[in-house]
Amino acid sequence: MPDHYDSLETRDPAAREREQAARLPETIARAMAAPGWAKHLAGIDAQGVTSRAALAKLPVLRKADIAALQQEHPPFGGLNVTPPSRAKRLLMSPGPIFEPEGEGHDWWGAARACFAAGFRSGDIVHNSFAYHLTPGGFILESGAHALGCAVIPGGVGNTEQQLDAIAHYKPSGYVGTPDFLKILLDTAEKSGKEATSIKRGLVSGAALPASLREELGKRGVAVLQCYATAELGVIAYESEAREGMIVNETLILEIVRPGTGDPVAEGEVGEVVVTSFNPDYPMIRLGTGDLSALLPGTSPCGRTNIRIKGWMGRADQTAKVKGMFVHPKQVAEVAARHPALKKLRLVVGRAAEQDTMTLLAECAAPEPSLAEAVAATLQSVTKLKGVVTLVAPGALPNDGKVIADERPVG
Repeated sequence: MPDHYDSLETRDPAAREREQAARLPETIARAMAAPGWAKHLAGIDAQGVTSRAALAKLPVLRKADIAALQQEHPPFGGLNVTPPSRAKRLLMSPGPIFEPEGEGHDWWGAARACFAAGFRSGDIVHNSFAYHLTPGGFILESGAHALGCAVIPGGVGNTEQQLDAIAHYKPSGYVGTPDFLKILLDTAEKSGKEATSIKRGLVSGAALPASLREELGKRGVAVLQCYATAELGVIAYESEAREGMIVNETLILEIVRPGTGDPVAEGEVGEVVVTSFNPDYPMIRLGTGDLSALLPGTSPCGRTNIRIKGWMGRADQTAKVKGMFVHPKQVAEVAARHPALKKLRLVVGRAAEQDTMTLLAECAAPEPSLAEAVAATLQSVTKLKGVVTLVAPGALPNDGKVIADERPVG
């Protein structure tokens, strides 16, 4: 069995830098053919951007700005080169943010991550990422298909039905959140359904604490993780070495000081900023809002691209809970629907290897049914269930924090 997807993964790092830098002028010029990029990069000479240093002088586009751009210039904020009518799929993520999927082999760049996780041609892979409007299911499915795998489109929920499909088709691979993989295995064990065919997992969309990875391993599933977004596809992925995440060959990654576009020193925590070479929907210095740090050296697995430490939190207060982004503006919407509430804080935590949400809300004189009503609003706004705790006025810290992510890192 080959160790690497192709020779690009093992090329000399200096050669990779030269080859990627040589592609920048054409990529930026192509992006500037779209009105959104032409405005954002106004005054930039694409032919002069031939190095990381030159790239670092370009403005960062914040992911948080994309939704606003799309409202002004639907459907994609003028950031798409290929028109919507020529796309393969037109998708939508919470926010809402709208994304295209173009035609072509491995459009999302997911095959390398699937390959590193051990998937090979002829494997059957169970996919429990969402297929309804959101891109998650299609991102990982496209990578598995590019390798020649058959995919069970499990989607989210319907645990018993998914287990019926797993027992019947006997997939060797799993893609989805690590939390749901545990739910599948737990439910199979309780119900007596067969799920032991799954031996390898590629997970994303939620934290993978060492304790959960160890538990899944003891239950026969070797799990690696990847880092992906709807705008960029797979950004980085683990290999069997499990020493950080290896950056994908389809993009250039920088770590910058949060709130700026200035690259930080190796090892320093900062915001992940990515430039992609996607011809349909290019991204030029997209600020993901995620925090990470560059690791020194290269992976023991032989892949030579730079590595990041992994997801280390958010540069803003947005949190990803059970694979869904939760934004401060959503907390504000909950407050707006219940005038009796004053200050709110959404605390994100972990319990029993699951993400949890607790909304702390100051209220002077709560009605008996208020907490229940607020919980219903929270679920309606975020599409996630959470516990609501009403507290006295002044009980919450005066630190401006709306979302407190208290999950352990690593």
